[in-house]
Amino acid sequence: MESPDHERAVLVTGAAGGIGSATCRALAGRGLRVYAGVRRARGDLDAIAGVQTVPLDVTDPDSVSDAAQAIAADRCGTGLHAVINNAGVIVTGPLELLAPEQLHRQFAVNLYGPVLVTQAFLPMLRQGGGRLINISAPTARVAVAHAGAVSASKAALESLSAAARVELAPWGVPVVIVEPGAMDTPIFATAAAAAAVAMADNDPDRVALYRPQLDAVAGALARQRNAPAETAARVIVRATLARRPRPHYSAGRDAQLVGVLAHLPARTRDRLIVRMLGLQGLRTAAGA
Repeated sequence: MESPDHERAVLVTGAAGGIGSATCRALAGRGLRVYAGVRRARGDLDAIAGVQTVPLDVTDPDSVSDAAQAIAADRCGTGLHAVINNAGVIVTGPLELLAPEQLHRQFAVNLYGPVLVTQAFLPMLRQGGGRLINISAPTARVAVAHAGAVSASKAALESLSAAARVELAPWGVPVVIVEPGAMDTPIFATAAAAAAVAMADNDPDRVALYRPQLDAVAGALARQRNAPAETAARVIVRATLARRPRPHYSAGRDAQLVGVLAHLPARTRDRLIVRMLGLQGLRTAAGA
């Protein structure tokens, strides 16, 4: 890693969330100036030395543009060392039960948002000799039942990241993907609450078809062991400070295991996912 440098600055989107907040604290602790992009003001982040909150809704082009102008003015032409596209949401549920607005929000935050931010902040990355870090998920490589929407959004983000890595190479702007596994953050509870509301608003007959699956997946998630958000933050810091960052980092043991799953034959992989989610034998139970 490079030694801490008080002149370097980074932008972290989705900074009010568990991983975002932990990342802001960790980077500020290494002496970097951190612009914490938040949709709503967060005084606790502003209280951290070296952290400055910036209003930023990644789904709103005007908000992204305003944030870029404000940070550019504050940097006085010195640019940014890194842009960390961390903002994200999780939409869960079977494909048949997903409402169009749910899918739209999934891609608006997880895919279109990072694109808008990247486009707006690339001039500052060029100025600062910086790097682009996109926070993905293991489901980008191995899609999981009832998480098809988030899997697809992260897979698309990784595809765009791979293309951008080649496109931005002439300016020496590395593009890095970080895949955190399951972390102990509010995002999963938020996703579960949103899914419950969506199911309540759905066709009851269709929901009944999936009820055994929904209950099994909920039980599997309740038993899931989540790592502290700081686990992901440490890896993001490593990617931010490395002299020559790798194209891909995994954070957490489960994220590393996905690399093994991704290379298995599709049918073998499906059987393992069915077992992991407790979906064995539910075809008859669901009356399909």
